This record gives sequence, C-alpha cells and structure tokens, in this order.
Amino acid sequence: MNQVSNNTVIIKKIASKLGFSFCGISKAEFLSDEAPKVEEWLKRGYQGKMSYLENHFDKRLDPTLLVPGAKSVVSLIYNYFPEKNHAEEQAVKIAKYAYGQDYHFVIKDKLRLFMENIHEQIGQVEGRVFIDSAPVHERAWAAKSGLGWVGKNTLLLNRSMGSFFFIAELIIDLKLEPDGPLKDYCGTCTACQDACPTDAIPAPYVVDGSRCISYLTIELKEEIPREFQDKMNNWAFGCDICQDVCPWNKFSKPHHQPAFEPQGWEKFQEKDWQEMTKEVFQKVFKKSAVKRTKFEGLQRNVKFLKAK
Repeated sequence: MNQVSNNTVIIKKIASKLGFSFCGISKAEFLSDEAPKVEEWLKRGYQGKMSYLENHFDKRLDPTLLVPGAKSVVSLIYNYFPEKNHAEEQAVKIAKYAYGQDYHFVIKDKLRLFMENIHEQIGQVEGRVFIDSAPVHERAWAAKSGLGWVGKNTLLLNRSMGSFFFIAELIIDLKLEPDGPLKDYCGTCTACQDACPTDAIPAPYVVDGSRCISYLTIELKEEIPREFQDKMNNWAFGCDICQDVCPWNKFSKPHHQPAFEPQGWEKFQEKDWQEMTKEVFQKVFKKSAVKRTKFEGLQRNVKFLKAK
C-alpha cells in the first residue's frame, strides 16, 4: 500500500473511532459545476435577508482560498436522529437537530480531536476544521465525496440513514485518495415538494430560503409576514416537514450522543411556551442551538403561531 492509500485508511479509521457515521474524500479544487447554480440562486433572492450568503462567493467554491495549499476535503456526517419525535406531542415544535446541546460545540470538539489524531498518526498536516461555521459549500463537498446525493429538498440524502445528520469538513494539505460521487436516487418522488406548507420548494432541487419555515423562525429578525399565518404547522424553531416525509428517512436510526438528548423543554405544555420568561429561556436553552433566535425571537414565533 502506498503512502497516499495508507493515509486515506488512517483518516477513515479516525472518523469511525470518533463516532462519525460516514467519511468521504474529495480533491480540493474549485467547484466549477456549482458556481452557476449558486449565482442563479442568489440572483433570484432566495437567500432572503441572509446577506452573509452573498459574501465570500469565491471562498465558498474554492477550498484553497480557505486553506492555502489544500489538497483534500474530508467530509463527515454525524447522526442526530432522536429516539422520540417530540413534534408529535408538543403544541410548539422544535426541529430535531436542536433537541439537545448546540451541535457546533459537540462536533467542533470531535474535529479538534480528529486533527490531533492526524498529527499523532500521520505527522505535521496543516488545515482547518468546519462545522457550519465558514463559507464552505458543505452539501456539494459531501455529495462529491460519495456520502450521498443532494435531494429535491436540497438536503444531502444517504441511502442507509436518510438526512437527519450534521455535515462537517476538514480541509487539509494532505493528499488522499478521493471517493467518487453517487447517483441520484430521488427518482420521480415529489414528497418533499408536496408537503411543504409554505411552497418553499418551487422546483426540484431548488429551495426558496425566504419562504422556508426554518428561515422564518430563525434567520428572519423582522416580523414574520402575515401570509404565513396559517402555514407554520406549529413550528417555532426550524422545521422537519420535508425530511419527515422523505422515504429515505425510514432508514434513520437513533443517535448515541447523550449531548443531543432534550434538555428539559420536552416537558413543556402550551402554557409554558406562551408564558416563558427570559430566565427560563436562558436556563432551559443555555447550551442549545435555540439560543440563536434569542428569547425575543422565540417569543415572537410562539405568538405568531397562536395569533388569530
């Protein structure tokens, strides 16, 4: 086995040891196929008020601008599918990815350990780790490395675990053997498009971010437009509708990460959500991704759901 092959095996073993479900590798190069798609998406205004998506266009598509001398992009996926779907019994719904502690911190710690393991087992390797924290076109890299394909709801779909997982990357100056992409297995299915109550999937493989419930409840800082009044399906933070109806998610299996277990909000009644104080919010969601919307944002969302 040559050195490149040997290093590739080591990287994949480290990924498995740290609890990542899958690890795929791509050559670090400009994503020429993605450039016109991203440009068109921005031109149509589908980013809504997420102006940060308009920044660093070149870096989003060229990993060597983020890590000079980069040779490989290591894509990783980490399961967050819960044992119990709390949306089925909660008057106010939270997306599954936000049930427990903020994934940024949980996975960032694993990525740091990943780099430490690389240094111990391979030697001096330069690079950076990313978990939804920089202009990295995560889904494109994950698809390019064979971790799945980009579905009609624009989420990465994996044949053996669906889409309830986080995507992370290492961009490193180590040459590795790249994996090839997979074919698209969505076929003629339009379940995600048909189920979206806000018509946020206007065409297959295109999401109008400005109409997505996740955007409206998290990213949008202004008042939620009245046109969505009866279309939110009680989602107060994020939304799982297009994932819940996806046939590939019947293969999802519960995660084994204690940090992703609910932190107390799962016992709330409707009254608890409506009368929540800032102190309760800060206590219950202290380490949660829900903090992104801030107390005032969550309050706005819950009021909007219950307004007549």
